[in-house]
Amino acid sequence: MAGMATDPVCGMSVKMGDDARSQSYAGETYFFCSDGCQKEFRADPHFYASGNAAKADKRVPAGTEWTCPMHPEIVRDKPGSCPICGMALEPMVPTDEPSEELADFTRRMWISAAAAVPLVILTMGEMVALPVRDWVGHQAAVYLEFLLATPIVLWAAQPFFKRGWASFVNRSPNMWTLISLGVGAAYLYSLVATFLPGVFPEAYRMGHGTVGTYYEAAVVIITLIFVGQVLELRARERTGDAIRALMDLAPKTARRIMPDGTEYDAPLENIVEGDLLRVRPGDAVPVDGEVVEGRSSVDESMLTGEPVPVEKTEGDRVTGGTLNKNGTLAIRATQVGADTVLSQIVDMVAGARRSRAPIQGLADKVSSIFVPTVVLIAIAAFLSWLFLAPDPALVFAVASAVSVLIIACPCALGLATPISITTAAGRGAQAGVLIKDAEALERMARVDTLVVDKTGTLTEGKPKLTDVVALGDLGENDVLALAAALERGSEHPLAEAIVAGAMLRGVAMDKAEDFEAVTGKGVTGRVGTRRVALGNASMMAETGVATEPADVRADALRGDGKTAMFVAVDGALAGLVAVADPIKATTEAAIQALHAQGLRVIMATGDNQRTAEAVAKRLGIDEVRAGVLPADKKALIDELHAKGHRVAMAGDGVNDAPALAAADVGIAMGTGADVAVESAGLTLLGGDLTGIVRARKLAKATLRNIKQNLFFAFVYNAAGVPVAAGVLYPVFGVLLSPMIAAAAMSLSSVSVIANALRLRRLNL
Repeated sequence: MAGMATDPVCGMSVKMGDDARSQSYAGETYFFCSDGCQKEFRADPHFYASGNAAKADKRVPAGTEWTCPMHPEIVRDKPGSCPICGMALEPMVPTDEPSEELADFTRRMWISAAAAVPLVILTMGEMVALPVRDWVGHQAAVYLEFLLATPIVLWAAQPFFKRGWASFVNRSPNMWTLISLGVGAAYLYSLVATFLPGVFPEAYRMGHGTVGTYYEAAVVIITLIFVGQVLELRARERTGDAIRALMDLAPKTARRIMPDGTEYDAPLENIVEGDLLRVRPGDAVPVDGEVVEGRSSVDESMLTGEPVPVEKTEGDRVTGGTLNKNGTLAIRATQVGADTVLSQIVDMVAGARRSRAPIQGLADKVSSIFVPTVVLIAIAAFLSWLFLAPDPALVFAVASAVSVLIIACPCALGLATPISITTAAGRGAQAGVLIKDAEALERMARVDTLVVDKTGTLTEGKPKLTDVVALGDLGENDVLALAAALERGSEHPLAEAIVAGAMLRGVAMDKAEDFEAVTGKGVTGRVGTRRVALGNASMMAETGVATEPADVRADALRGDGKTAMFVAVDGALAGLVAVADPIKATTEAAIQALHAQGLRVIMATGDNQRTAEAVAKRLGIDEVRAGVLPADKKALIDELHAKGHRVAMAGDGVNDAPALAAADVGIAMGTGADVAVESAGLTLLGGDLTGIVRARKLAKATLRNIKQNLFFAFVYNAAGVPVAAGVLYPVFGVLLSPMIAAAAMSLSSVSVIANALRLRRLNL
């Protein structure tokens, strides 16, 4: 009996034998349960033979869950309709898979149109010198209308009636309630007129003895609604183009470098942490990683929105989806699958698309009372025409009631907010602005005060040694050597700057002993036979060293925006070292742009007052809060709230997280700590203030776009319903046709979508 083996691809047990599917690799034979598993193995034998399949990121394919754009709490595992509003569910993350509903509705639209054309010719041909009814006979024409309309009403319009019925069952009246009532009323009236004409008074009969029907109105209404739905579904698919474009940035394969130096293209999903990969010129970086060999410039505009390539050498980090320009790099994969920055961007943007802005509450409140009100208006219009109009009063009554039901469909009202938020989230991602939720975007449009941290936000966050001042018998290099030797035991950024500066100047550093760090003051220790202390005035006072001889020089350095530290050797002041964190090249212009947008900018920093004021003066910042702790930053936010300000807070460190969470809008610099990103509503991938300018511009444009959409929807319904009810008929003789009402209703939705899609072209 043949032995058993484990399929390296799927893990199933398979029977070994001459007739079994097998493959040899690296001196071993592997057996497979199916041709599919064997094909996968052949595509990447190293991956499966090394047992990495269990470590690979096997995410559930995007788009396997569907949700309602208006009611994100509705989540289904397949396409369908929202039980609350009746809108078509959409994939939670856009995919390249064709929309089943779009294909179905397109087919039903064309079939409905094929029936609508002859129906319109039958009923209105005489108006264009085509007396078709005279040719076929009026009674025969009525039966022909019935034969053409019935399949459309009973089959093509079936999704409308299902959604309408669901709205009754779920007690959530919506646009499909009105559509099903309108179309159903027109069709049922026509059925009675066709097969029971005797129930109508003689006044309802036309000259040829038949009673007027609304078959053509019902079919044309159905056709026009399908046209609107198809256009809407296509437009809603386009709102996910930005996310699909992001997803497409990652290549389908990655070139794996084997231990023996050979290379081959492996499926991206088979790459695991630690894999060595080759990125050739013109290739997209497949996953997040670290450069281990080579030199090149990398286009990171997908992250930062900035078109200037960034130089990458050994030790630098690269991000999946960025584009390698001119050199060859070997990288080691550090984050793969769902852990890559690109995947997190896609997830965040998809989450923003599903979130609800507070302004959506207005549309929800209106919709909840709008549909029942419209039904009452339709009933009132029907009864008014029935009892007050001249014969044929019933014809007028049915026409006005159907027109009211159709023209008042609140689909445009429901689309107004979600379509704008969806488009804005995608546009923001393209510009390096990630929106965590719709509420953050709406609040960003209304803030009047921006609080910013200094280090890493206004500055590069990489301090550099700028000055060394010798005050005693020691020379500058001696002072720097002692300071650097002492700071080698510290992990503080300022210490790293001093050590790096000493190495850059070629200064030799001894080893420090008895090292001690004093929080908030400085460090002490012994270098050789000398006792050395380095820190601020408090540290000098604690060690009994007078700083007066250097105070003027220290203040001058601080006045230039530098951090000055005293160096004492054997109890005597020996000199000063100064470190500065360079201001980002884009900061000054960004501050000016924020002022132009009407924002007041406050800098909150843990640095000393003199240094902070020097930086603020150079940049034109409105107010400075220096020497603040993390709790103080949150207290500042609370203080501004108490004064009635709407506050945005931008920061990049762990110490900024409490303030980011307390602000109306937290803005995390994407180059900072994960906890800062988690606490924020917006994340700037570029890590500089120009991203805030973009975010503010996007937020204001989105809120303006939503208000425009709501205005169009409200005005359209407010004006359309009375006209459909017939208020203009007594004065002007104008009565809205149900077909025209259907066309207007569909066009209103299309206009709202077209207006929202303008955000895709917003210049950020």
